[in-house]
Amino acid sequence: MAVIPVAIAGAPYDVRIETGVLRNAGHHCRPFIRKNHVAVVTDSNVAAAWRDTVTDSFAAEGITSHWLVLPAGEATKSWAYLAQVVDFLLAQEVERRDNVVALGGGVIGDLTGFAASMVKRGCGFIQLPTTLLAQVDSSVGGKTAINTPLGKNLVGAFHQPSLVLADPLALDTLPLRDTRAGYAEVIKYGLIDDAPFFAWCEENGAKVLAGDATAREIAIARSVAAKARIVAADEKETAGVRALLNLGHTFGHALEAETGYSDRLLHGEGVALGMVLAARFSVRQGLMHGQDAERIAAHIGSVGLPASLAALGLDCDGRKLADHMLHDKKMDAGTLPFLLLRGIGQTFLAKDVNLTDIAAFLDEELARS
Repeated sequence: MAVIPVAIAGAPYDVRIETGVLRNAGHHCRPFIRKNHVAVVTDSNVAAAWRDTVTDSFAAEGITSHWLVLPAGEATKSWAYLAQVVDFLLAQEVERRDNVVALGGGVIGDLTGFAASMVKRGCGFIQLPTTLLAQVDSSVGGKTAINTPLGKNLVGAFHQPSLVLADPLALDTLPLRDTRAGYAEVIKYGLIDDAPFFAWCEENGAKVLAGDATAREIAIARSVAAKARIVAADEKETAGVRALLNLGHTFGHALEAETGYSDRLLHGEGVALGMVLAARFSVRQGLMHGQDAERIAAHIGSVGLPASLAALGLDCDGRKLADHMLHDKKMDAGTLPFLLLRGIGQTFLAKDVNLTDIAAFLDEELARS
């Protein structure tokens, strides 16, 4: 088992990574559960695959689990389902010192974590992430949120989990498309500040997607270690360090908004294409070599992730995509900082990017053959 500490001041916790760890979830969670029962939030897809396993693991520790099963999909990250989770936790008589359990991908983790941040002015929660995206990114760092019609993750709170258990075996129950989408976040850590890890991804990405247990554990552990280091240095994104984790997200969120937060473009797919666009815009600005940008696009495309804006077939222009960015959470006094690159492993926060230039660039990419 790889155990990676997340050294948040006043709220440290561990991320434990091991193939098969969900079978022993009750054992690992027992020290964090004060009572003989626990509230678990999940979605219908995850419940079908893992409810019995997790229920049995808690029962082995003398803990009865009470379940709320929500619809699967991004649309569940909404006000309506947030209210449903809060009401469920209150009905379970959750107290401030209790921990509730989020079993699922980023949607369930974000939704449950946000509800936990509010119930009794804040109770604890444990993350059992079942998607690659959640295991390497969203379950770590304490960002919780819901979406609104104006944008993604615009309403939320920083609320750190008490424990994260990441089981690569859970990925075997996912559609390949979902695992690919999560792999985009793995690539991101190489592009931020670890060029050797990006090279590792180029060599081993296919193995990660094919189910190689060793490759998956390495990918998850290195990604979590990178995120833990960044989050510990800048928990609430006030120093500019944590913003690096948003590489590809400004473009990606705009694309998600344009496609209606639907299955037409999964979050990780948007991030993957967003990183390609960030790299190509960096080239356009004279910041990095074109060969580096094309290397990024080549690897992203080679694993089946979108690497071409034109290929999405959007019925819009660059200005409309740029307008979606006006609701980005990084907006500061009317300006939007962008994550750009000086090379692979050399991401930085640019504060002088003009959205008119972005719109013109996106027009070029929409017409690119």
